[in-house]
Amino acid sequence: MPPFNPLTRRALIAGTAATLALSGAPARSQGDGFRTIRVRDSGYDGAVPGPVLRVRRGEQVKVRLVNESADETAIHWHGVRVPNAMDGTSLTQQPVAPGASFDYRFMPPDAGTFWYHPPIRTPQNRGLYGLLIVDEVKPADVDRDLALVLDASSTGFTANGIANLDIPVTTNERVRIRMVNAADRFITLRLDRHPVAVMAIDGQPAEPFGARDSRVTFSPGNRADLFFDAVLEPGSLAPLVVQDDAADASLARLVYAQSVFARPQPRGAAAPLAANPLPERIELRGARRFELALDAIAGDLPARPHFTVPRGRTVVLAIANRAAAPQVLHIHGHHVRLLDALDDGWKPFWLDTILCMPKQTTRVAFVADNLGKWLLHARAVGADGRTLAWFEVT
Repeated sequence: MPPFNPLTRRALIAGTAATLALSGAPARSQGDGFRTIRVRDSGYDGAVPGPVLRVRRGEQVKVRLVNESADETAIHWHGVRVPNAMDGTSLTQQPVAPGASFDYRFMPPDAGTFWYHPPIRTPQNRGLYGLLIVDEVKPADVDRDLALVLDASSTGFTANGIANLDIPVTTNERVRIRMVNAADRFITLRLDRHPVAVMAIDGQPAEPFGARDSRVTFSPGNRADLFFDAVLEPGSLAPLVVQDDAADASLARLVYAQSVFARPQPRGAAAPLAANPLPERIELRGARRFELALDAIAGDLPARPHFTVPRGRTVVLAIANRAAAPQVLHIHGHHVRLLDALDDGWKPFWLDTILCMPKQTTRVAFVADNLGKWLLHARAVGADGRTLAWFEVT
């Protein structure tokens, strides 16, 4: 499928850390309920990825950011429809100075897979990122819930900071894998010999569909929740392969337990994930329509909003990428539907990070229902630099 658009002892210690990250275990909190995260040059709490944060929908996220680095910083909660004051951008807060701290406190309205990082990612702070999981009130019907934060560097690809990760499974169990592309490039994955169902994109439940050839491509910043059944025999091995132009590479592998079955037979088709409180339909008649030319907006934050709309109004945004390279646009505070070419419908999933192909215009629609000032942040795939604009919901 295409990118989400119209988709020795030391080794033992490293493997254990990766397994803990896979489990998505809740991060520890202080006596006042705040989880302290320390910004260090080597990553959040000195690790890459940083700590996994996990709450249930209806519970608060309470994070105290302590800046132990030499640079100003903040946290943006990528994909979370936070109150505007918690969005982490310079539109909403002063950057956290070295030696200072800032308390983030909000209740995520949506269950799903999200991540956190500085509001503007640069080569200097690329190692600052971590996973935020908001569980459904009624847990999804799976046997195992895993998370993989994907990254890429000059030395290859990693999952949860590990180059070759072993993922334990048991025959006939159903597995949910939450995947985040924290790299600055496309990542195409293929799970060998396992049919894969795409259940959610960018944190929001989708109409489940099968991934063609068990292959999924992520644009930078995209997330996807995938279900698969462990259909091989006990003791089997199956690679999770990164497909590249040069050569395929094994990123991780499924390691089946020996002589153990989770149940006699695989399960039937998976039920959709529980819906989040987003509109079932978007009324396009009477929508406010705006254009955003990515090559015409600034690299620094403009003083004036690109557009202003009253709360509850539908917005149709035409995003023109006139450059020769693909770009991704992240829309803060909202999720959008990708519109069909004739404005007569939309794709059956939500996005907060949109792939904009070169020399094309991509059109999206959303209900501007989150008050405040919200960033429109675009960057070329695989390149430094950025273009910034913002809009205001009043």
